[in-house]
Amino acid sequence: MGSRDENFEINGITHFIEHMLFKGTKKRTPGRIARDIESLGGYLNAFTSKEHTCYYGRGLSEHIDKTFEVLSDMVQNPTFKPVEIKKEASVVVDELYDIEDNPEELIFDKFEEIIYSGNPLSYPIIGTEKNIKGFSQHHLFNFINEKYGFNRMIIAASGAVEHEKLLKLVDKYFQKDLGYSKIRRKNYNYSQQLPSKFELVEKEIQQVHTIIGKTTFGYNNDERNKAALLTQILGEGSSSRLFQTVRERNGIAYQINSFLNSFYDVSSFGVYFSTNEKLMDKAFSLVLREFKKLRENKISERELKKAKEAIKGNMLLSLESTSNRMMRMAQSEFYHNRVKSVDEIIKNIDAINREDILEISNQLLDEDTFIKVIIKSKNALIKSAA
Repeated sequence: MGSRDENFEINGITHFIEHMLFKGTKKRTPGRIARDIESLGGYLNAFTSKEHTCYYGRGLSEHIDKTFEVLSDMVQNPTFKPVEIKKEASVVVDELYDIEDNPEELIFDKFEEIIYSGNPLSYPIIGTEKNIKGFSQHHLFNFINEKYGFNRMIIAASGAVEHEKLLKLVDKYFQKDLGYSKIRRKNYNYSQQLPSKFELVEKEIQQVHTIIGKTTFGYNNDERNKAALLTQILGEGSSSRLFQTVRERNGIAYQINSFLNSFYDVSSFGVYFSTNEKLMDKAFSLVLREFKKLRENKISERELKKAKEAIKGNMLLSLESTSNRMMRMAQSEFYHNRVKSVDEIIKNIDAINREDILEISNQLLDEDTFIKVIIKSKNALIKSAA
């Protein structure tokens, strides 16, 4: 469950429920939820995305029974007391204000609001202030009863835990039969392509923040691997083309990076940078120049190998964290109905060649197809905004 599974009237409810599951169950107060885990040296947290919500715990292996029991109690037995709903609505509204005060976060919400216009993917995960303040106990229980089905649940664990022990905990603490079957795939099939568009947002800030981007392949398409490698070459890390050109050689942007935010059937791809008003146009022209180079010339074998090693290295290093291993397994099961092996992922990366990068560059780096979003102060004059 994520914000993609909502409608406009209840946008933000998935994220709000994520908060509320920590606010008491039939046998635990909010304080006891925290104490039962933290008194054993453990940790509980959660996050909401556009396509799923994750509740997770971390603790010592000898306390896995307690960690699992507390999480299962939270998910199955929330009370959603009206007094807690009112208090947490105030907290979430403050979180919303924090996002609106932070142009680095706000611009990504605005960008996806535009490129996914007309689709629930355009909804912000946090929702709207009106909706947040309007959620009632009835809304939350109704949503839980409709959407939090066991056939939508993935349970993943990593670390010093035995698989059979985990299955016993599932049988012990979940009252309904999970069935251990494949997750029921929701009918995600995004195909919309918007024409080039420009959006200007005025806020009282010092810098000019910019995103130029578009939609591309999602997790369900193997072509996404090529887009991920292009993203690495273009603007991931301090050795990338954009970082070297815009920041190192010209010194005109502190922040510049490319991104590929992926969902099941579509991804948002683009470049984000911030700079001052006087240097904005030069920064923009340098970015477009790098796009042109990638469209017109094959990259060298050396640069291709460097980008592949960076992706593989980042992935392998991340696996030193048991939490990252848990997330990787769950996400693979969610998007591919199986856990992809590391060797398979590396093989797919290594299979990409210079011609593939040239082809994907011509698909993605045509400036005439980009959506452009700029956040600036009211008085800033930007020629490239025209």
